[in-house]
Amino acid sequence: MSQQHFTTPPSILARQKDGEGPKKQTREEYRQQKELEELRKAGSAPAEVDEEGKDINPHIPKYMTDVPWYVTYDHAKPTLKHQRIHPEKSKEYDTLNDWYARGHADKIATRYRAGACENCGAMTHKRKDCVERPRRLGARFTGTDFAPDEYVQPDINLSYDGKRDRWNGIDINWHQQKLQDEHKRLADAKQVLKAKKLDEEAEAEEQAEVAAAELNATDGSEPVVTVTAKPAGSDVKSKSKKPDSDDDDEDEEYKYTDSMDMPGQHVDSKQRISVRNLRIREDTAKYLLNLDANSAYYDPKSRSMRENPFDGTNKDPSQVPYLGDNFVRYSGDAKQFAKSQIFAWEATDKGVSIHTQADPTKLELLNKEFHEKKNQFVKTVQQQLVERYGGEEHLNSIPRELVVEAQTEQYVEYNRFGKVIKGDQRATIKSKYVEDVYENEHTSIWGSYWQNHRWGYACCHLLMRQSYCPGTIIEEKEIIFETNKTSDETDGDKPKSLVEMHREKLNKQKIQPKASTATEEKNSVTKKLDKKKVQEAARDLEKREKQDEDVSLLDERKRKYNSLKTDTVDYKEPTEEELEAYRLKKHRHEDPMAQFMLNS
Repeated sequence: MSQQHFTTPPSILARQKDGEGPKKQTREEYRQQKELEELRKAGSAPAEVDEEGKDINPHIPKYMTDVPWYVTYDHAKPTLKHQRIHPEKSKEYDTLNDWYARGHADKIATRYRAGACENCGAMTHKRKDCVERPRRLGARFTGTDFAPDEYVQPDINLSYDGKRDRWNGIDINWHQQKLQDEHKRLADAKQVLKAKKLDEEAEAEEQAEVAAAELNATDGSEPVVTVTAKPAGSDVKSKSKKPDSDDDDEDEEYKYTDSMDMPGQHVDSKQRISVRNLRIREDTAKYLLNLDANSAYYDPKSRSMRENPFDGTNKDPSQVPYLGDNFVRYSGDAKQFAKSQIFAWEATDKGVSIHTQADPTKLELLNKEFHEKKNQFVKTVQQQLVERYGGEEHLNSIPRELVVEAQTEQYVEYNRFGKVIKGDQRATIKSKYVEDVYENEHTSIWGSYWQNHRWGYACCHLLMRQSYCPGTIIEEKEIIFETNKTSDETDGDKPKSLVEMHREKLNKQKIQPKASTATEEKNSVTKKLDKKKVQEAARDLEKREKQDEDVSLLDERKRKYNSLKTDTVDYKEPTEEELEAYRLKKHRHEDPMAQFMLNS
């Protein structure tokens, strides 16, 4: 079913008397209408005008420009009146300046008026509605003591926001008068204090002059004219003595101007002027000092470059014109000034009246006194801890860092294998288990001695756990487990238990020779080695290490098949030359002779 397009809205046709139906648009008319709409949207044709002479935006959808059928006014021309607020339907509200009258009192009548209340004489109510005390004789008969007419408050119609406005109904004149009265009282109090101070200064000067005159009279010498030193603001004070001078107001104005731009103050941002980012136009801009894209970041919004733009260029910092904003921020007395400012803020929070710019000397003295007391308290606490728990020798010892890096007289001797023979011994690594627990008067721990597949104590060679230490080493031949001879004699045919058989076996074993000493072991290892074979073994070791390093750096996806596999033929006991090459190539940072190479 094709859509029909009509030129006249149905609402207008319904109100027409002729009753003719709407005319249908032809295809050509519809095509021309669409072309005109496209031209209007492109701006080639003028926009459509409504009945009020206003242009209609061609981009407004048709469902918004079409007038609904239920409207009651004629709209033969295109219009957007149905989309606007209708003034006859909009509500009018009172303004915020309209409010109920406060303290309003009408004039009191002097004679009775016809139609007034017979009890009090007011015109706004009758006798039955009167709220005053009923009189014995009303005002109608007495003709005196008339009550004023009640003031009928207006009916104020406020909007939703007007009812909830916090300043609704405020009297600006009353508020201004209150502020003026307060400032006037403060100004009067300042004038009284200033006059009192001037009187005290005048009296002090007069007393000084009288004392000087008496001193000259007693000495009998020529009078000496003494001129008292005046402070920097003496001229201002001399002018302030004049009653008609206007300098008092100027001084009071300039007195508080310095505290407006102090840090931490609440100042209107529109009144503050910042000169932090101004620079001389002949100077090179920050972002042009180093054109490398990976150099310091420049923030164009704040015009700041925090890092050093010449970082990584190997330039002398003293010859560089700019080192970044952080250099200025964290160099010189900037840190100390920031600490002083923080100290002033903390002191102000705790009730001490102090200001960085107003009282710099006071701030410095308080800061110095605070740090002295703090250091003294820390030293006192540390001294008390040392007196109670001891350990003062550890506090006075030289730090480990200075001993390792600097020169020292401590003697350390190494052997040719890089092991410490005499001197500084490396501390044993502690484990998570309990260590160095000596029980039953032993001087060594359990497990420090091993003999015949049994653990024991190294101090006395006892193999029984939790036994008491005799203080001397007991050889194994002296350890004889006594048995009950009487029971063996009586019960000779009784079979022996496993414990008894084990004890007899231990008694029959002989003492094995002790292990060789360290010197014998060193002499056995130290043999005459071939230097050429040692060098060849060292080269093979370097080649093997380089090959392992190349394999580790190679990508896992490009590694050859079985490249990490080791040939089983290489599994053989190393020779003495290979061991010697390994010892020479081993990195020993604690050995001072490790810097010499193999071929030196």
